[in-house]
Amino acid sequence: MTAAGLIFLVVFLVLLVYGVFTYNRLVGLKHGVGKAWANIDVLLKQRHDELPKLVETCRQYMKFEQETLEKVMQARNQVSQARERHDIQALGEAEGVLRAGLGHLFAVAEAYPDLKTNETFLHLQARITGLENTIADRREFYNESVNLNNVAIEQFPDVIIAKLTGFSPFRLLKFSAGETSDVNVASLFKG
Repeated sequence: MTAAGLIFLVVFLVLLVYGVFTYNRLVGLKHGVGKAWANIDVLLKQRHDELPKLVETCRQYMKFEQETLEKVMQARNQVSQARERHDIQALGEAEGVLRAGLGHLFAVAEAYPDLKTNETFLHLQARITGLENTIADRREFYNESVNLNNVAIEQFPDVIIAKLTGFSPFRLLKFSAGETSDVNVASLFKG
């Protein structure tokens, strides 16, 4: 083998090893996004199951607040539909509506002393507040995973491997500033 042939072989092997390493790293990042989404999905399902219990408990006390309860249930359905479609943008929007609705629901509950002392209501309020906080934490982790993936598939020379093998970016899960202002529902009960 000639010197030129040997150099070509070495360069080819280095590029091959780099390509395999890069591909495997991109696969790991892509699956990291999937894992982060699965964590959020589980929490959204749990909250989805708790909300009807909360609404039913409130309905027994809040005879004149049916519109508030219906808005919470409509928002719950929007979140569920967006989650099932894996539509991150629609999920972010629906989450904002649901969080605002829950904030309003808990604020209105202040006017019902019997409801505020109901053991089931207190349990559900604590459970949903805990789920909200965990969802916020998992959303941060999801967005960090998405960011790592998206940066990796856009950086040179990794972008070449990413384009050749079909890697694509993911969307961040965002809530607008106005939508996140009602997230801390526990603070509504202080006083």
